[in-house]
Amino acid sequence: MVVIVLLLGCHNKQQQLQDQMQEVMALQQMSDLATAQYVVTKIIKANDNKTWYKLGDRKILMSCKATLTAGIDLSAITPDNVHIDDKAIDLQLPHAKLISLSIKPEDVQKEYESEELLRDPFTSEERNALAIQAEMQIRNSVDSLGILHTGEENATLFITNFLTRLGYKKVTIHFA
Repeated sequence: MVVIVLLLGCHNKQQQLQDQMQEVMALQQMSDLATAQYVVTKIIKANDNKTWYKLGDRKILMSCKATLTAGIDLSAITPDNVHIDDKAIDLQLPHAKLISLSIKPEDVQKEYESEELLRDPFTSEERNALAIQAEMQIRNSVDSLGILHTGEENATLFITNFLTRLGYKKVTIHFA
């Protein structure tokens, strides 16, 4: 009789652990969880007065507004990243990543342009090339902007609240 009670108790505990794991693994279905959004403005300045065979110079000043969204890829969570001990949970998440960088065409504005008498204005192809260069510079500065750090902090808050509502008393989240 004692053996049957012990087996039923172990089976119930194992079933409970599987149910808890299923609830936590539902986070995977959120896929990319966007947790931080920054709007940055990049100033683009160009001139080409160093060309020896062209008389006069021309200059342009443009502004470019970009929206950056960062977050966590929750689809990368595996059962190995989750450790449950009764009402305590330890969750390992992937580091935050840049989910999107969006620059609308109307957010690229010419602020100033000057060309001397014998020079043509900047062409739309040249302005587009400058905007592409600005996008690359913004992309390369993501680490220094702090958006990834903010994304991880906000993801920690969101997931901690989610897991607390599932009934966990102690939630530990770390990134790897």
